[in-house]
Amino acid sequence: MAFNNNRDNYRDNREKRESNQMVFGIRAVMEAITAGKEIEALYIQRGLSGGLWHELRELLTEYHITAQQVPIEKLNRLTMKNHQGAVAFISPITYQKIEDIIPQIFEKGEVPLVLVLDGITDVRNMGAIARTAECAGVHAIVIPSKGSAQINPDAIKTSAGALYKIPVCRQDNLVQSAKFLQESGLQLVCCTEKTNDYIYKPDYTMPTAIVMGSEDGGIRNELIRISDHLAKIPMHGEIESLNVSVSAGVIIYEAIRQRAVAQ
Repeated sequence: MAFNNNRDNYRDNREKRESNQMVFGIRAVMEAITAGKEIEALYIQRGLSGGLWHELRELLTEYHITAQQVPIEKLNRLTMKNHQGAVAFISPITYQKIEDIIPQIFEKGEVPLVLVLDGITDVRNMGAIARTAECAGVHAIVIPSKGSAQINPDAIKTSAGALYKIPVCRQDNLVQSAKFLQESGLQLVCCTEKTNDYIYKPDYTMPTAIVMGSEDGGIRNELIRISDHLAKIPMHGEIESLNVSVSAGVIIYEAIRQRAVAQ
């Protein structure tokens, strides 16, 4: 009986933690924003009007937060409580800026190894990649503000808590962020099938940013064009591609292997 009570308490606490990621009601959403909470996703009822909505809209502009306008039916599926046409999800992590991270790495005398995820949309892939990156000692993960998987409880669980430990940088313009990395002395290595060169060719002992593309579309052309190296994973079977989280692990550990040999 005691075991069942503990299990029930655990489930209640877990559900409470997960439900706390949602904030609904215009005033509550505004308070979350002004309190500095990281807004993972914000859904606004299509056609919403009124004084409070105008206040919220001004706040979104001030804090550079993007909202998705959706039918009221979607909001009702999220919660049947009085949402007033606004539902937000709060990120369980605090995002950082890659512009702040890179100088700190160099100041420590370390050689930067950064992972850029261009449009990874599956939360479990996101979590698995973060787990591998943290285990390998990757300094930071860079993701776009739009078109990326939410850092939610599923992602945290799949990462085995790694997303709490490794800096995640959510950037408005991924191409500009990649150019910043290059200007800071990092080479940009894109893991893509659009090349004849294998992942073993680049010298990862140099400051490096590895770019992984989305599950469906791969790496956007703008990043391909400015990359310093294109590198692919050798494939000898009949299936022509690996899961992106597996691919990330393969190329990350090639970089770790080279760095270990060079020491």
